[in-house]
Amino acid sequence: MIGEDGYRLNVGIVITNDRGQLLLAERTGQKDAWQFPQGGIDEGESAEQAFYRELLEELGLQAKDIEIIAQTQDWLSYEIPKAFRRYRSKPLCIGQKQKWFLCRLTGEDSSIRLDYSDKPEFSQWDWFDYWSPLKYVIEFKRSVYERVLQEFSSHVVTSE
Repeated sequence: MIGEDGYRLNVGIVITNDRGQLLLAERTGQKDAWQFPQGGIDEGESAEQAFYRELLEELGLQAKDIEIIAQTQDWLSYEIPKAFRRYRSKPLCIGQKQKWFLCRLTGEDSSIRLDYSDKPEFSQWDWFDYWSPLKYVIEFKRSVYERVLQEFSSHVVTSE
């Protein structure tokens, strides 16, 4: 759902394990394109409903597999660089406006299934040290990732 301001409403998902590591996934067909799972909010859907839908679609995880720990206080946004915008799409999306959720995986790593949907978004995933995502995410998302990690840092026990 793209608002009048050109920003697509979206949810971002940060998953931690018991070691304080975070799940990053590599986008299918894009080598070294690592990110947190995220996805659009559909018309009439709440951010939390979108969170659970995206969790299932992208990672094959259900509500029983995770525990929500926190969500960002505010909506965070970033602009998509002009070179990546789809100018033929109407309405034009100039960026993402996101509500982020922090959750803990309560199930086994084996419960993560990238092949759950017909068109997997990700080709692989791994656990990364808490601040590492800032090194891997594409530059135009980095400031949002930094804000998310700062906000969630008090909720995750890390060994760093």
